[in-house]
Amino acid sequence: MESRVALIGIIVENTDSVTRLNDLLHEYGSYIIGRMGIPHKERHMNIISIVMDAPQEVISALSGKIGMLSGVNSKVIYPKSSLN
Repeated sequence: MESRVALIGIIVENTDSVTRLNDLLHEYGSYIIGRMGIPHKERHMNIISIVMDAPQEVISALSGKIGMLSGVNSKVIYPKSSLN
């Protein structure tokens, strides 16, 4: 399977979903090459960036599972270049 680089942007507004989100990220940890989390206390949310190098199916599976969490929104961004 061909590997791709992707950035998953995540906004967490429901702290009840944080444990499940962290479990998912741990489950896919072998594909994650970077992670940055920023708490935004004034707006009661957390912003997380995940950089992955994984097959398309793996990226889509993780993104779909994250999107099903209550109070969590995510979006995947891929580079325009097909040389990744």
